Amino acid sequence: MAVIFKDLHTESGLKSLDAHLDGKSYISGDEITKDDIKVYSAVLEKPAETFSNASRWYQSVSQQLASSFPGQAVGVRFSQGEAAAAPAVEEKKEAPAGDEDDDDLDLFGDETEEEKKAAEEREAAKKASGKKKESGKSSILLDVKPWDDETDMKKLEEAVRSVQMEGLTWGASKLVPVGYGIKKMTIMMTIVDDLVSVDQLIEDHLTAEPANEYIQSCDIVAFNKI
Repeated sequence: MAVIFKDLHTESGLKSLDAHLDGKSYISGDEITKDDIKVYSAVLEKPAETFSNASRWYQSVSQQLASSFPGQAVGVRFSQGEAAAAPAVEEKKEAPAGDEDDDDLDLFGDETEEEKKAAEEREAAKKASGKKKESGKSSILLDVKPWDDETDMKKLEEAVRSVQMEGLTWGASKLVPVGYGIKKMTIMMTIVDDLVSVDQLIEDHLTAEPANEYIQSCDIVAFNKI
């Protein structure tokens, strides 16, 4: 929706601008844009301090223009004090007959191809950044069970830890008696959710050759998002 400021040389127009700038540094947010230049060119002089937001904004835009375009701020209207500080500034050319009045400023005119391309690139960067943030981690506790009481538990642990892949980190482990002289191994692991599937890890690595020489089965005891 277009935002229009009318009669910026009048008290009512400045009041509207001042209200719009409440809580904002510039017309469209926290950075100066072409919208600020358009509105600035329509304000004949620095607003009175009673319009504190507009006065602060006007001073900020004036300083940025003076530092960025010394003597070359074509189309920008300065107050008398500012004109003395920047004598090389050219006066804004008068609009041809039939053009819209400067007091009615449409801040959302047609974008150039360069602006559209830049906006698309920014949107793509935001989406890519969002995807990266969505990639979380999980902490998992596994029960690893041997075939019988004669299974070498040290070899069993070595078989488990020999499974290495991107996004997988093995943690602490311990042996827990389950009865009849048989012990199982509980082991912690941390995974990156987008890189490691626990089901595939168990099916394709821990209970497949050569690890299945020692491992009978694996069960997920706890699964927590980090």
